Amino acid sequence: MPRRAIEVRADGAAPKWCMSLLENTFTAFLKSPGADADAKAVFAEGSLFSPYLFGKFFDPADAFPMWEFESDVLLAALRRGARTSVHWSENDCEYCLRADIPGGRKCDVEVSGDGARVVDVSGLWRVPPADGRDWRAGRWWEHGFVRRVELPEDADGGRVEAYFDDGAGSLEIKVPKRNSDAHQQA
Repeated sequence: MPRRAIEVRADGAAPKWCMSLLENTFTAFLKSPGADADAKAVFAEGSLFSPYLFGKFFDPADAFPMWEFESDVLLAALRRGARTSVHWSENDCEYCLRADIPGGRKCDVEVSGDGARVVDVSGLWRVPPADGRDWRAGRWWEHGFVRRVELPEDADGGRVEAYFDDGAGSLEIKVPKRNSDAHQQA
């Protein structure tokens, strides 16, 4: 299956991630009957969406400044055990985030942002609530997943590109740096 472009929506006005995921809530959820194999795969250690990805509990709905850290250093313990497939890097022209999406072939992955400083990667792994409410406004972890990434100051959040490889279930997000056109022409 080919790699396909994902539309990156700039919908910063949408009500999202209204409820914080706390460590005790997350632990109770994973032990509950509502946490099926899909939920456990999405939130597993080493997943981009795991609250423990960065070594201690961190709500994935809070924006994390990934590019302030080197991925090989921050994820060293997970890499030794080959328990992660998340990587971010930068070059003179752009920032890049690559991650396998657990169960990615079975769920829709969305990439959206505020057009400036934050990019959200999210998706549903379960049917949303039947009452028609936005699944992101309540106990979102019961229906989907998210990782909010804070972009560096020189990132051009309005030109984010995202690609999904349906065969491998992997996501790639590219964020150009401002003035990267000048770097490319030099």
